[in-house]
Amino acid sequence: MQIVCYNGKMGTKRASNSGIEHKTTDTGIRPPASGAAAQGAVGQSAAANSNSAAPNIDELDTSIVRHLERHGRATNYEVGEAVGLSASAASRRIQALEASGAIRGYRAVVDERLLGKPMTVYIRITLERQSAQVLAAFETAVRRCHDIVSCHLMAGQYDYMLVARVAGIDDYNRLHQNELSRLPGVTRLETSFALRDVMVGKG
Repeated sequence: MQIVCYNGKMGTKRASNSGIEHKTTDTGIRPPASGAAAQGAVGQSAAANSNSAAPNIDELDTSIVRHLERHGRATNYEVGEAVGLSASAASRRIQALEASGAIRGYRAVVDERLLGKPMTVYIRITLERQSAQVLAAFETAVRRCHDIVSCHLMAGQYDYMLVARVAGIDDYNRLHQNELSRLPGVTRLETSFALRDVMVGKG
């Protein structure tokens, strides 16, 4: 099921030439942004991190990370048992991985269906242009949308891919009217609804 929106209005037909739809058919790859525009909008933190040396991750570290991905509440002893280390050695490696940023945190994996949000929605966004100011304004605004669970800057036909969890069509209509249609710089929205979640993460 797919909904296409032009200038904030939902519909299934292409907008007239009088609208603000500026999308052109292009079979090539559209980069997220070029030069300073991409770096200014999404590369500030990456630029800061580039000055620091990348952590030296070996096979034991990788095994620890993979185990914690599946068992985030495992004790140091349990992690050590899984990878062949003592509890103290596993603890030292986990602390080093946390300090380096390889492990950014721990969180609960939630079944959204039990919280009243059973529907996964994929929203493809096209912006009016790909300047640093437009990208930055969009990213700032989308972070305030509570039902958006992830946002990805894309290479290709669309500029961004959003993933949302909603209760159903009526709830998505609320999200569209109150939040998506108000995102700055957007000229086109294309929405698809997942029929069933086959796999969400691994573990």
